[in-house]
Amino acid sequence: MFALELAAVSKRYGARQALRDVDLRLAPGAALGPNGAGKTTALRLLLGFARPSAGRVALRGLSPANPASRRGVAYLPERLRLPARLSVERFLRLHGQLAGLEGAELEREVAGVLAQTGLEERARDRLGRLSKGLGQRVGFAQALLGRPELLLLDEPTSGLDPIGIRDAREWIAGARRRGCTVLVSSHVLSEVERTCDHAAILHEGRVLAQGAIEELVRPGERLEDAFVRLVRG
Repeated sequence: MFALELAAVSKRYGARQALRDVDLRLAPGAALGPNGAGKTTALRLLLGFARPSAGRVALRGLSPANPASRRGVAYLPERLRLPARLSVERFLRLHGQLAGLEGAELEREVAGVLAQTGLEERARDRLGRLSKGLGQRVGFAQALLGRPELLLLDEPTSGLDPIGIRDAREWIAGARRRGCTVLVSSHVLSEVERTCDHAAILHEGRVLAQGAIEELVRPGERLEDAFVRLVRG
């Protein structure tokens, strides 16, 4: 079973065609492309936040209309909006409860992700007072709660400084080591190469290529070179 699947999927927002007859099947890996390629739209369809104009969408073999498709799934959006008046710790507790955690397990998980993401000393800070980089760390912390089986990350290094980017790589690697399927949607191709095994290259709403990264690049190429070659035809 694929982690996610889009079969002949199109999505239109008024006059704008976001996806065009997309066939995409991915095991652990990445969906990538430049801004406006359709990456975020694909994630929204997979999570049931939007419906396709045509085609079939499946997350872990189930329709996004089925709430069971999102069991064990965590998501970090590109633009994370945090409730300004909540503390970091309160926000994480609420997300843990939504993930089905309670009691001692909830407290253990919250303490664990605070430590993992370097937020222990910020636990009582209000979210509205955090910098963008710290807010992104909070986003990672909520996504890692409950040890998800499938982790969907949309531009996960956005707003992070070099230390934060290095830490994010380790958080992703750690999730993969424990068997979590991680999908990274990004136009930062160097990060995709560091964290992913498979890739799908999207451009103007179409999939240009997909497969193992070593199959997409030619000898001497980096993924960025392969991307430019495929986009320019």
